[in-house]
Amino acid sequence: MNTTHITGFPRVGAKRELKFSIEKFWKGEISETEVFQVAKEIRQKNRALQKQAKINLVPVGDFSYYDHVLDAQILVGAIPERFGFDVTQLNLQQYSELARGNKNQPAIEMTKWFDTNYHYLVPEWKSDTQFQPVTTELIRQIKEAKEEGYDFKPTIIGPLSLLWLGKAKGESFDRLTLLPKLIETYEQILRELIAEGASWIHIDEPILAVDLEDKWIQSFEPTYKALANTSAKLIIGTYFDSVAEHADLLKSLPIHGLHIDLIRAPEQIDSFLNNWPSNKVLSLGVIDGRNVWKADLSKIYDFLKPIQEKLGNQLWLSTSCSLLHTPQDLSVEEKLDDELKEWLAFSAQKVQELGILKQALAHGKEAVKEAFEQSDKAADSRKNSKRIHKQEVKSRLQNLTSDADRRKSPFLDRFDAQQKVLNLPLLPTTTIGSFPQTKEIRQARAQFKKGELSQADYIAAMKKEIEFVVKAQEKLDLDVLVHGEPERNDMVEYFGEQLDGYAFTQFGWVQSYGSRCVKPPIIYGDVVRPKPMTVEWSRYAQSLTSHPMKGMLTGPVTMLQWSFVRNDIERSEVAKQIALALNDEVLDLEKAGIKVIQIDEPAYREGLPLKRQDWDAYLDWASQSFRLSYGNVQDETQIHTHMCYSEFNDILPAIAAMDADVITIETSRSDMELLDAFVKFKYPNDIGPGVYDIHSPRVPTNDEIHHLIQKALEVIPARRLWINPDCGLKTRGWEETNAALKIMVDEAKKFRKQL
Repeated sequence: MNTTHITGFPRVGAKRELKFSIEKFWKGEISETEVFQVAKEIRQKNRALQKQAKINLVPVGDFSYYDHVLDAQILVGAIPERFGFDVTQLNLQQYSELARGNKNQPAIEMTKWFDTNYHYLVPEWKSDTQFQPVTTELIRQIKEAKEEGYDFKPTIIGPLSLLWLGKAKGESFDRLTLLPKLIETYEQILRELIAEGASWIHIDEPILAVDLEDKWIQSFEPTYKALANTSAKLIIGTYFDSVAEHADLLKSLPIHGLHIDLIRAPEQIDSFLNNWPSNKVLSLGVIDGRNVWKADLSKIYDFLKPIQEKLGNQLWLSTSCSLLHTPQDLSVEEKLDDELKEWLAFSAQKVQELGILKQALAHGKEAVKEAFEQSDKAADSRKNSKRIHKQEVKSRLQNLTSDADRRKSPFLDRFDAQQKVLNLPLLPTTTIGSFPQTKEIRQARAQFKKGELSQADYIAAMKKEIEFVVKAQEKLDLDVLVHGEPERNDMVEYFGEQLDGYAFTQFGWVQSYGSRCVKPPIIYGDVVRPKPMTVEWSRYAQSLTSHPMKGMLTGPVTMLQWSFVRNDIERSEVAKQIALALNDEVLDLEKAGIKVIQIDEPAYREGLPLKRQDWDAYLDWASQSFRLSYGNVQDETQIHTHMCYSEFNDILPAIAAMDADVITIETSRSDMELLDAFVKFKYPNDIGPGVYDIHSPRVPTNDEIHHLIQKALEVIPARRLWINPDCGLKTRGWEETNAALKIMVDEAKKFRKQL
C-alpha cells in the first residue's frame, strides 16, 4: 500500500489549550512543568487523530511552544548571543524572552512565513556564528512517539532554508559562508536522530519554491552529498509553489524521496513523473493544507490511479504542506449550518481523506464507497447551491467606470486640502487603531454573543470604553485619535460577520505567531455589505473630541488573505467584491464627518506570489482592489493604510500605486532599515514608520524612541513624517501602553520644537 504521511499538524490544541497555558506561564500563574504537560497532551491527541486516519508516519518536531524557526535556531545551537543564554540549558522563560524580548534585549525580529499569515522569528547570522547540535526537545518528542508505538518521521527545516530565512547582522557578509559549519552540525543531528530509531527524516527546503540566486541552487548538491554520508533516509519537502525548474537537480540528489505541492502547482507533476528515479519516493501533496474545502476524492483518485500504476509503492500521499495553516477539527463545530459544514474539512478530516485515498488505491473505490459518495454529494451540493452567486454583485463589477479606483486630485493637492481641514502639526502623532482589550471588554462581547447581555447594555459598555480611550489619548496629547476598537474581536472577523458571503466557526483557530491565534472567516459566496458596520462607533467617538478621529477598516486584500477563500472563482474577483463592499462603508464614514479613514493592509505583501513572473498580475489587481475600497472620496478625506512584518523593497512601486495619503509600517525591530528602500524609491506620500515594538511587553526608553525618530528624520522630510507605534495595541496592557505612548509623544514634541 502507498504510504501516507504529513509534515505537520496544528499545535495550539483544538480549543487553544497551549495558548492559554503559555500565557498563564508568562503571567507567573503556572510553572514550566505544567506547560510541558499541556503540550504533551496536545501532541498525544494529535498523534491519535493521525492513527485513527491510518497515517503511516506521524511527524515529530512539528510541535512548537512559539515558532518552529526559533526551534530550528535552537536545534543548531545558534540563538542570538546578545541574550547571553546557554542554548544547551535553555528554559521556557529564556525561550520566551528570545521571542518576546526582555528588559535588556528586544525580541528577535519577526516576519511572514512566505505567503502565509504565519509569522516566524528571523535568525540572526554573524560571520562568526557558531553551531552545535541541541536535540534535547526533539528527542523528547521522539521518545513520546516511540513509547506510544507510532512509526514516526522527524521533521526539521533544512540547512539551506534556515540560512536563507535569516539575516546577516553586524558586518555585511555572505550567509553561505556559514554553510560548511552548519552542514557539520546537521550531520551530527541526523546521526542522533538515527540513533533514536528514525528510519525516515523529513527535511523541509521551502526556498526551492522561490526565485533563488544561482549560488543557493548550486549549494544543494554538495549539502545533500554531505548529509548522505550519515546513511539517513532523507525526504526533502517543498511547498507553496512549483519546483519544476529544479526537477533535474532534485532527481539527482542523493536523497530517498521528494515531496511536492500539487494544490498550489498541479502542473509540475509531469516534470517529476518523467524519468523519476526507481530508487526514490515521490510524495504528492494532493490534499489542501491551506484551505478548508472538502477534497473531491473522485477527482483526486482518478488523477492518482495512473500515477500509482507507474510508481507503485514509490508513491506517497500527503497534504500539500503542514496543516499548521488549517483549524484542527470540524467535528467540534456546533453552529455551522449543515449545508456549509458538508463542504468543509479541517485538519482532522484532511488526514482522514488521505486514509480514504490510500484505501481506494489499494482496494478500489468500492472499499470506501460511502466516503466517496459523501464526497461526490458535497461537491455537487456546493457547485449548485443558490446561496453562492448574487447577480447584483456581478453586475456592479462589470459596470465599474474607468475612474472608479482613482482619486480626484494628485497627492500634494490633497495634502493641502486635508491640512486646511485637519490643521495637523509637524510630526503628527497617532496610533494604528486598537487599544488594550481588557478582560471586561472581552467578557461583555462574549455575554452579548451568548444573549446574556442586552443590546442596550452592550452598546453602553462599548461607549463607556470608547469614552475612556478617547480621554486617555487626549491626556497623552496625541494628534489623530482612534476609538480603540473595543467592539472588535478580530480585524477580519469583525467585518466578515457583517458581510453576506462570509461564514464563521466557533473553534476554527489558526496560529499566527506565538500564542496569537486567529479564527479566519470562510468566504463561500459573493460578498455584499447589507448595512453600515462601523459608522455609529466612529460618529460617537468623534462627538467626544475636537481632535480628528480615524475611521478604522480592514482592507480588501487582507480580508481576502486572512480568510479561507472560495476556490470556485478567481481570488482577484473576490478581492474586488470585498473592495466594493468596503467602499460603501468608506463613503458612509465620510458622510458622517470622519475625515481620516485608515484601511489596513498588513497582508498586502503576504499575497505576493513566490515567483516573480507572477508578481505583476497580482500587484495590479491588489492595488486596484485597495483603490476601489476608497473610490469617490473627497480630496479633504485623508486615507491611511498600515502594513507590518513584511519586506517591501521590491514592491514599492505597487505600494505607491495604492495612493494612500499616509502609510504606516513596522520598522522598530529592524532599526528602521526598511526606510532605506522608501528613500531610494522616493516614496511620494506621507510615511509613519513604527517607533516602538508593540509585540513585546517591554516599554521602550526615551533614548530608544529618540534614536528611531532621528533615523527616520535623516531619510524622510519632516513634513512627510508621522510618529506612531509599529502596530495596534490590542494585546498590550494599559500600564505599558500609557507609558510607551507618553514617551513617544514627548519625543515627537522635542523634535517638533527643534524643527
